[in-house]
Amino acid sequence: MIYKVLYQENQIVSPRRETTKTLFLEADSVVDARKTVEDNTPYNIELIQELTGNSLKYEKEHANFKLTAFTAKK
Repeated sequence: MIYKVLYQENQIVSPRRETTKTLFLEADSVVDARKTVEDNTPYNIELIQELTGNSLKYEKEHANFKLTAFTAKK
């Protein structure tokens, strides 16, 4: 499944809508998506949304859609 993750780049500064960023990733569940981002970044996650059907089609056509791949930690 493809997930859209809305986040702030760090956990210290108070979140503001203007500084919210987005990444897209493939994971088995919302829990796995959250764990992957938390384990590999210092990001403050605001929202994780599963993309399917028309939502996924829209993001692929209108956003800077690129799947983020994290390398496995040893």
